[in-house]
Amino acid sequence: MKVLDVTNGHFDIRLTRDELVMANNAINEICNTPTFIPDWEFQTRLGHTRDRMNELLTEISELLNSN
Repeated sequence: MKVLDVTNGHFDIRLTRDELVMANNAINEICNTPTFIPDWEFQTRLGHTRDRMNELLTEISELLNSN
């Protein structure tokens, strides 16, 4: 990973395909293994809802599938 720019809370980073696959796989495990983090504590532990994390997972998966 290479940080290209940080401005006003936005991060421009460059990831290799392997790095993006790692992030995709980690988010997938977190979101789709209910015993890993139960629904009742998901947002408390991660700071976002499971639905929002699944949206991010979809965006990453679509990016990986398009290239």
